[in-house]
Amino acid sequence: MRNIHLNHITKSFGSTRVLRGVSLAIEDGEFVTLLGPSGCGKSTLLRILAGLEVQDSGSVTIGERSVDGVRPKLRDVAMVFQSYALYPHMTVAANMALPLRVRRLSAWQRLPILRWIVPGTRRVSSEIEEEITRTAKALGIGHLLSRKPGQLSGGQRQRVAVGRAIVRHPAVFLMDEPLSNLDAKLRVQMRAEIKDLHRRLGVTFVYVTHDQAEAMTLSDRVAVMLDGELIQVAPPQEIYSDPDDRRVAEFVGSPKINLLEGVVRERGSVDAAGTNFHLLSDAPPGAALALGIRSEAFHLSECGGANTLTGAVRLIEHMGSDLFVHLAIPGSEHPVIARLLPERAPHIASGQTLHLGVRPERLLLFDADGKRLRPDNRENDNVLRMKEHA
Repeated sequence: MRNIHLNHITKSFGSTRVLRGVSLAIEDGEFVTLLGPSGCGKSTLLRILAGLEVQDSGSVTIGERSVDGVRPKLRDVAMVFQSYALYPHMTVAANMALPLRVRRLSAWQRLPILRWIVPGTRRVSSEIEEEITRTAKALGIGHLLSRKPGQLSGGQRQRVAVGRAIVRHPAVFLMDEPLSNLDAKLRVQMRAEIKDLHRRLGVTFVYVTHDQAEAMTLSDRVAVMLDGELIQVAPPQEIYSDPDDRRVAEFVGSPKINLLEGVVRERGSVDAAGTNFHLLSDAPPGAALALGIRSEAFHLSECGGANTLTGAVRLIEHMGSDLFVHLAIPGSEHPVIARLLPERAPHIASGQTLHLGVRPERLLLFDADGKRLRPDNRENDNVLRMKEHA
């Protein structure tokens, strides 16, 4: 078993506190992504797991063994860096073989000339060569083994870096924004290859990125980090549709979630952006709340009324499979963005007044501190039925 436990990890650089008591449990064979903006501490946490940084307090366990104070090469982890970290003077084959040569060959066996008179050198070197060839073919770079990094594209160099990690057969793969230097098309291709690699190897992957598309498509679970803290750890769909915190809701999702500041009128009723929304809230009348509405939660309505926003079309974005309509809503500081069916495009013009309805169950409610309010659905249904018959 190669499960990972990070327990109350703290880290500061000078007076800057980077990690604030981070705890995370990762199961054997799981793919977990640390997602957050630049400077939130996710790469620092990964480097602590790899042994490249030392935490100020807390502990790190891999399997049943504490690795606090254990050197990086003894932790049985392999790391793929954003910059690839390939040796420019070595061929692809030599770059991939380096960790195996260090592990399997003695100092005498690695000497340029004398190594061939040391017993066993030829046998081990042949085994290493076979493993490099097999791994390179699996990654689609078998024909590049004699080239040097400067002769490769970004995607090819990334495959070499991944291959160098694979040949070590580590218990844990650590990846620090490995696709950030690639163009958009190649990122999509490499995401699929990394996902397939995880499926084939079945080992634990810990992946760091600020790109939510990578996190949502690759991961078994996503750990959202903000300001040195883990805010929520959950499967990708839960992170998107059922966030625990307003900051998670704002960070995850494209386009950004629509947030309307509102005030509780009475039980089951919130006023926001000039509209009354029917939903259940335990907050007292007069309490300030925020309503979160994903762009796809809207539907076009024939008229205004409860749970409906009315505004003028400010901008129309044609995205092929999607149509994003920006509405200027009275009482809302920012435009509201709705994702509509593209076939509606000919019927919508700039300046036109639209009515956007939203079902109560699609509303996300946050209190004044940004924490999610989850009403009891049974009580909510009763309140809504009472309002409909009133």
